[in-house]
Amino acid sequence: MPLSDAPLLLALAGDRPSRTPVWFMRQAGRSLPEYRELRVGTRMLDACLTPDLAAEITLQPVRRHGVDAAVFFSDIVIPLRLAGVEVEIEPGRGPVFANPVRTAADVDRITAIDPEGLDATAIAEAVRLVTAELGDTPLIGFAGAPFTLAAYLVEGGPSKEHMRARAMMHADPDSWNRLAGWLARISRRFLEAQRDAGASVVQLFDSWAGSLSPADYRAFVAPHSRAALEGIGIPTIHFGVGTGPFLSDMRLGGIADGVGVDWRQTLDEAAAILGPDVTLQGNIDPALLAAPWPVLEAHVQDVLARGRAARAHIVNLGHGVPPETDPDQLTRIVELVHAG
Repeated sequence: MPLSDAPLLLALAGDRPSRTPVWFMRQAGRSLPEYRELRVGTRMLDACLTPDLAAEITLQPVRRHGVDAAVFFSDIVIPLRLAGVEVEIEPGRGPVFANPVRTAADVDRITAIDPEGLDATAIAEAVRLVTAELGDTPLIGFAGAPFTLAAYLVEGGPSKEHMRARAMMHADPDSWNRLAGWLARISRRFLEAQRDAGASVVQLFDSWAGSLSPADYRAFVAPHSRAALEGIGIPTIHFGVGTGPFLSDMRLGGIADGVGVDWRQTLDEAAAILGPDVTLQGNIDPALLAAPWPVLEAHVQDVLARGRAARAHIVNLGHGVPPETDPDQLTRIVELVHAG
């Protein structure tokens, strides 16, 4: 089968392939015993920047589950690390930055780094290794959206409400827009490196967008996310958590070919909001992966039924695979979706 006929790519083009495509956010990683074995003794960011290791981790769920796409194994802070920003992943906490960006001077300091100078050699090599083995299965490249990256940078690490980042938008909108604009260029450079090395699709993740009001999203975030994706030249998916109040804006003015929907909103409701010319992705509730199979099976069937309201549907979770998930549950979902 030519890559252009892959169910994922057909769905993003607005067709309904004979087999509904399915993949899972965070399918590569902690839920797989082969991943945990491979990662022993290697720090997260080091694993992301070791091409043969990153490639093998990317391929593991494709081999195990038979999903319709690989998603590149990396971390949203990797492009910042490649740009020279000091960041580490603290186990049990997440990304932590040595020098948070909170003042106009801080913004001056970090935006002096030229995104075009980002050395993505290791990323490109890993993508080439992956695509050489994938054959007719597409690879999804990804990057963090400007707001989510800024939320980490301004807070200095993970936060529940992202108060400092949201405050900067109003207290110093010029600094906010300079920072978010720079992050859009960083994310785009990361996406372009994956595209140029062989990724067939890119997805922009805005994990923390749900902390924003619709007005703030439209004024301070959407223009920068659009800049990260617009004109990238391959199909695009835009995903955020908790974005129901401004779901229509997640199309970014029509440039997103697919929009991810979390578990809070049914797909038929989302289709009515987003309209007939966008593909939906989602929205199995990750919590139900821990439920008995008959319960999960009924939920997946309901997701499939409601997804028929959209022009096309890519089955996925409403967020990422929890680390404690039984991998066999994911394999069974793939088999169920493919059985149609």
